[in-house]
Amino acid sequence: MANKEIEDDNETWDLVLEPRTSWYSLGLSQILRFKDLLFLFVRRDFVSVYKQTILGPIWFFVQPVITGITYAVIFGFLADISTDGVNPLLFYMCGITLWNYFSDTLSKTADTFTANASVFGKVYFPRMIVPLSVVLSNLVKLGIQLLLFIAVWIYFLATDNTLHPNITILLVPFLILLMGFLGLGFGIIITSMTTKYRDLKFLITFGVQLLMYASPIVFPLSLVSEKYPQYKIFLLANPITSIIEAFKYAFLGVGEFNWLYLGYSLSFTVVLLFIGLVVFNKVEKSFMDTV
Repeated sequence: MANKEIEDDNETWDLVLEPRTSWYSLGLSQILRFKDLLFLFVRRDFVSVYKQTILGPIWFFVQPVITGITYAVIFGFLADISTDGVNPLLFYMCGITLWNYFSDTLSKTADTFTANASVFGKVYFPRMIVPLSVVLSNLVKLGIQLLLFIAVWIYFLATDNTLHPNITILLVPFLILLMGFLGLGFGIIITSMTTKYRDLKFLITFGVQLLMYASPIVFPLSLVSEKYPQYKIFLLANPITSIIEAFKYAFLGVGEFNWLYLGYSLSFTVVLLFIGLVVFNKVEKSFMDTV
């Protein structure tokens, strides 16, 4: 028996699984090691949503068009809310395209631990791969919807002289990155909390809808500046506001683009993502005991 123990002690292993002890250990090297699994999850997330539907991926195009038309009728024609002189359909599609990426990322990452508990309890892999796969799969969806928006935008650009695109359009990839990380940051904080407080899960849909109406999606920031200037600072406290406004300014030439506002959104995103990663890293050690 003693000889057996000596032999075991001398054995070398290809992979040793140990609990993390550092709050700042984010496991980025392990995520790179499991990059094939990450892309497998991305494919699963992208394919499974519309796998057994009639229209399939066509829903990627149908959703923003129907939503844009609905908003144009309700908010543009019936409520007569200003769109800064831009065609209502184009104005709402511009905001919806970027907003959908954020809301989908937040909603799906917020369910990471509870939805994948059975897999997490059986197989080891870096848990952060799951929310990262949501960010990337939604990025594919955003790319499809962005192409649709650009097609509509080019049509109005050729037929309507109210559009004034500018050089800030080069910031679009950066704005998309900010929205993705914002959704990821909020999502991993919420999923870490729902392992212990399950009722928070029921507030996600309601909270996302409230956040949309607290962002300049169905109204321009200029409307608040003109009619309710005392509330503008509360709207600007929302980090999504400056991102949406910059996105609209880049394509439409309307909106309040300000480097200071965008800098605030960037700082907010960095801090939020850092806090989210630390909390997620802490909760993943023991979530199987509470989930």
